[in-house]
Amino acid sequence: MKKSGLLVLTALSTLALAACGNEAAGNEDADGAKKVGVLQVVQHDSLDTAYEGFKEGLAEGGYEEGENLTIDYQNAQNNQDNLKSMSEKLVKDQSDLLLGIATPAAQSLANETSDIPIVVTAVTDLAEAKLVESDEEPGRNVTGTTDMVPDIAKQTDLLLSVIDEPESIGIMYNAGEANSKIQADLAQEALEDAGVEVKTLTANTTNDVQQVTTSLAKDVDGIYVPTDNTFASAATVIGDVAKETKTPIVAGSIEQVEGGALATYGIDYASLGKQTGEMAAKILDGDAQPNDMPVEEANELKLHVNEEMAQALDIDPDSIKEPE
Repeated sequence: MKKSGLLVLTALSTLALAACGNEAAGNEDADGAKKVGVLQVVQHDSLDTAYEGFKEGLAEGGYEEGENLTIDYQNAQNNQDNLKSMSEKLVKDQSDLLLGIATPAAQSLANETSDIPIVVTAVTDLAEAKLVESDEEPGRNVTGTTDMVPDIAKQTDLLLSVIDEPESIGIMYNAGEANSKIQADLAQEALEDAGVEVKTLTANTTNDVQQVTTSLAKDVDGIYVPTDNTFASAATVIGDVAKETKTPIVAGSIEQVEGGALATYGIDYASLGKQTGEMAAKILDGDAQPNDMPVEEANELKLHVNEEMAQALDIDPDSIKEPE
């Protein structure tokens, strides 16, 4: 009985030690990998591309998903309740760093924590959105990249350059998106300075986009669309209307042009996301903190022309040049 009992005790001890060893190994893996929580407001090409660029920037900074990095990606599908519950989850899970893609997602994360570092991208004005004290000195746990085009007049000039004797230009956006209104106001000012009449229509949801685009196209010589999430989500619908009404449309981003606009001199969201990932890597390294890490603009703007759309509008693609 004693020998049998000793064998049982030895076996149990061995199993216990093995279990401890496995647990220790698991903890070591967990401790060795950084955890990043991502909240994206809605799915469309520009924001999706920014997220892919973000992961590329992290990888170049030494953080590879599946090796020393885990990512919890959440997409709110433009639902406010989802934004809050997903933000709460990402904060509760004690992420090492959070990424907010677009203004509503960034604001939702910032409302949930003042401790966890947050980087954001595809946000037009971080100070206006109450995310930072200033772009130069954020002063809080938030920093990142802005998708504000340094000179929106270059985008409106691009639109005017493809129209013979333009008299009226339309602007359409979602008035509920603060970032869009900022850009729309700047575009209106630039167009009025250029001597053309400006007509503005807004849409609250993607379901309204076709009607708004059709109505505006009938009344103007061309249309400007800022980097607006609602309109970007319906880029192909806008493109269909543009072809039908023969209306040139200049948009804020390359992805919007690929979806259906004529051209842009604008943001490459893959590049912008990559910049954000590089910033995040420095924070994860411990080499920087959001509070004193200045907000960054896009490193470069690009002229991008939808040649198929140009041909549909009887415009020579080669005639569309980068604005001076």
